[in-house]
Amino acid sequence: MAQRVLVVDDEMHLAKILQFTLNHAGYEASLAYDGKEALEALERESFDLVILDLMLPLVDGYKVCNRIKSDESLKHIPVIILSARDFEREVLDEPLDADILLQKPFNIEVLLGHISSLLQTV
Repeated sequence: MAQRVLVVDDEMHLAKILQFTLNHAGYEASLAYDGKEALEALERESFDLVILDLMLPLVDGYKVCNRIKSDESLKHIPVIILSARDFEREVLDEPLDADILLQKPFNIEVLLGHISSLLQTV
């Protein structure tokens, strides 16, 4: 059975490209376009990994990530942050317990490599 990835990004075009790319790479990718929708999906379904933008409507990515990592039933799920924020230069708004931080624009091969290595340890 294919490993399930939840892609959370309010940029619909990018989310659909990621979904297509992940499906083509053998994963089963689902989409959420805001943090509230992501949290609802995580309550309803099981996922092996979450790709998450920080700047989201309704509930931001910081809160979604911290909710995942503080929930006993979810904290095993690796989280990859994809954001336009410059993680090396900026001070983040809140602490972030993500497994990987990637800055947009990103290299899809690098992203797929991170996904593969994170899911091998699950």
